[in-house]
Amino acid sequence: MPTLPDGRPVVPISMATKAGGFIYVSGTPPINRETGEFELLDIKNQTRLSIENIKVILETAGSSLENILKVTIFCSNSGYFSQINEVYREYFNTDAPARTFVTVGSWMMPFDLEIECVAIENSN
Repeated sequence: MPTLPDGRPVVPISMATKAGGFIYVSGTPPINRETGEFELLDIKNQTRLSIENIKVILETAGSSLENILKVTIFCSNSGYFSQINEVYREYFNTDAPARTFVTVGSWMMPFDLEIECVAIENSN
C-alpha cells in the first residue's frame, strides 16, 4: 500500500480485518509489495499481482486463497473481462468462490482493477 513519509497509508484503510472467523480483505490493487508503489502492467499481470497480494494478506491473517468465499473485482473496462478470467482460472479452477465483476464508470487510479474478498480463517 502506498504510504506517506510518516509510514501511514495514503488512504485510511486496513488491508484486512477479522471478525467472527471471517477475514475481510479490502480492495487490493496491483501494488509492488517491496516498494509500495502501483505497478503499471497489462491487465493480466495486474490481475496476477493483485491475487498474489491477496494471497499474502490472507496467509498473514491466518487463511489462504482456498478459504475465499466471495470475490468482487472492480475494473475500469469491461473489455478486460476475458483476460481477467484467464488469469483468475489459474488460481480458482475448481470450486471457485462466488464472484461479482463490477465495471466502474469513473476510474480515478493509475491501474485498471482492484480485487476484494471475504475468506474464512484456517481451521486448526
